[in-house]
Amino acid sequence: MSQDSSAEQPSHRGPQPARAADGDAPLHTLFQVSTSGALVSGLFAGVVSAEKILQHGDFGLGTFAGLDGEMIVLDGHVYQAKGDGTVNEVGPRAEAPFAVVTRFTADVDTAIDAAPTLADLTALCDRARASNNLFFALRLDGRFETVRIRAVAPVPPDARLIDAAKAQHEFVHHDVDGTLVGIWSPGFSSAFSVPGYHFHFLSADRSEGGHLLECASETLRLRIDMLTDFHLALPATEPYLKADLSRNAADELAYAEQAH
Repeated sequence: MSQDSSAEQPSHRGPQPARAADGDAPLHTLFQVSTSGALVSGLFAGVVSAEKILQHGDFGLGTFAGLDGEMIVLDGHVYQAKGDGTVNEVGPRAEAPFAVVTRFTADVDTAIDAAPTLADLTALCDRARASNNLFFALRLDGRFETVRIRAVAPVPPDARLIDAAKAQHEFVHHDVDGTLVGIWSPGFSSAFSVPGYHFHFLSADRSEGGHLLECASETLRLRIDMLTDFHLALPATEPYLKADLSRNAADELAYAEQAH
């Protein structure tokens, strides 16, 4: 986890890229706002705008204030997949309680075989990842025979994420072209992130999208960005400062990630 690495540089040189620990390559940064534990605990108020999110990345995912839908950040645009099944691009003032983004630059660009299930798809992605000890951004483009997705909808003020999951709206689409926006996080990040794969789907025509629950895909183009720097921005809001985030939220988070 790093602090801001944009140290001042002489004006005639301009800012220089941050370097990895071995000094050989520029850092690829994953920027996260708030923690998964805070989201599980019901801290759904917006703490960052879409405009600010795009200042830190052009690719990623999250949710919106009040838990009003799934966030998909793709090609520098922020999309909202709502509980009623609609998808729209949001303006700069839309707010989020949680988001994770990066400036996507592929280290791997390859094709992967057709996968009849999400488990098969992630197994193919596993073969292309270089390590289990770093973060990765994954972009998969192509045609999907079936996509099962969900979108959360606003919940009462005192609800937790598990309550929203019980009432989530699920949708199934067939024979659709689209993109999976994914983040893979290592196991040691479970205290503040979603360990393993976390995918959101957006159709090529930008009319269908949400959190991926299951899929059957044809041959896909897979691009992977290996992320060697992690930046966590924590809210300074009163609800966050006073929340009890000491409990283990892993079980509730796992439940919220699944189909119901």
